[in-house]
Amino acid sequence: MWGRAPHDQGVGHFDVAVVGAGPAGAAAAIAARRAGASVLLLDRADFPRDKPCGDGIAAEALDVLAGLGVTGITDGYPPVARLRLVGPGGSAVARPLPRPAHTVPRRVFDARLVAAAVAAGAELRRHTVRSVHTRRAVHLDDLCTADVVIGADGANSTVRRALGHPANPDGHLAVAIRGYARSDNTEQHIVTTSARWPAYAWSFPIGDGTANVGYGEVRRGRALSRAYLLERLDHLLPGSEPGGLRAHHLPLSTRRPPPGRDRVLLAGDALSLINPFTGEGIFYAVLSGALAGAAAAGGPERAAARYAAALHRRLGRHLRHSGLAARLTQRPAVVDAAVRAARSDQAVFDRMVALGLGDGVFDLRTIGRIAGELTRSRPVGP
Repeated sequence: MWGRAPHDQGVGHFDVAVVGAGPAGAAAAIAARRAGASVLLLDRADFPRDKPCGDGIAAEALDVLAGLGVTGITDGYPPVARLRLVGPGGSAVARPLPRPAHTVPRRVFDARLVAAAVAAGAELRRHTVRSVHTRRAVHLDDLCTADVVIGADGANSTVRRALGHPANPDGHLAVAIRGYARSDNTEQHIVTTSARWPAYAWSFPIGDGTANVGYGEVRRGRALSRAYLLERLDHLLPGSEPGGLRAHHLPLSTRRPPPGRDRVLLAGDALSLINPFTGEGIFYAVLSGALAGAAAAGGPERAAARYAAALHRRLGRHLRHSGLAARLTQRPAVVDAAVRAARSDQAVFDRMVALGLGDGVFDLRTIGRIAGELTRSRPVGP
C-alpha cells in the first residue's frame, strides 16, 4: 500500500526533510511541495497507524488544510454541532458550536494527510531518526542530507533534543489517557473537576455509535499512573468502559522552545504547541506545519527567522491570550464563572471556543461578563 514506506536506505539530498508524518509533518510536506521544494517525509511507523489523541478536529484546522488544497479529510465522519461543558463546581453550559467540529480517529485522519502529502509529490520513507547534525547541509543519520529540516516528531522529539532543548517540565506538561466506548451521545461533552485541577474528562462522538473518551490533567510533581488516570475517567464519566486505551504526553504552549535555529525548524508538539486552556493541538499542528514548510521552501538562508516571524504574525497574540487564560483558570472558581457567563451569552461562549480550539483572543465583553459572574459568586460579608 502507499503507506508502507521503504525502510532505511540512503536517499541522497532534498531541499526539505520532515521528521514525523503526523498532522504537523504532513502539512509541512504539502506546503513545501506547493512552493516547489523537493521533500522527504520520514516517520518511524507505517500508515495507517493509531495515535493517542482526543481526535477532535476543529473547523479552523480544516481551514488551514483547505488553504493547502487538502479537502475531504473528514469524509464519512459527521459534523458535531454542540458542546456541553461542565465546570469544576458543577455549573454547566450546552450550546451550538460557532462552527461544527468533527471527531476523526487519528488512524484515519493522519493516513489521509500522509496520502495527500505523497500525492503532492513528497517522498515517504519509514525511518527512525536518531541523529541530526548541521554542516553545510543538515545530516539525518546516514540516510540523507537536506537544506532545511523540520522536526515534527512529537512530544519526545529527537530533533528538539538535537537543538539542545529539554522536554517540558512539570506544570507545563499534561498527561492523558484515551480510549473508545459505545455512546449514543451526539454532542461534545467535557467535564472538568477541581480535584487535581486543571483536569477534565471528555467524550467526543465519532458518529458511528462510539465516542473517543478520555481523561487528562497537568502533571505537578508526581507521576500519573495508568490506574489513577482510569479511576479519574470512571469517576467523571461513569460506565463508559472504553477499550483501546493509550496514554500520551501533551507539552503545553506555556513553555515553548525557540521555533528554530539556522536550518532546523520545529512544528506541532515538538514545539510544545498544545493549547494550555483545552489541550487542543491539531489546529496548531497543521498551522505550524504549513508555516514551517513554506519557510523551509524559501531556502536555508534565514529559514528559522522567516518561520519565527510567520508564527508570530499568525499566532503571537493568540498564544499570549491562551497563556493568560491558563493562568486565570488556575482557580476553579474562574472556570465556573466563565461557564455561567457562556450560558447566559452566546457571544461569550463563541469567544471561549475560539480561544480554546482555534486562534481566538479575549475581548472586553468576555472579560467583563466573566468578572461579573465571579463577583456575584462571592459571599456577601456581614
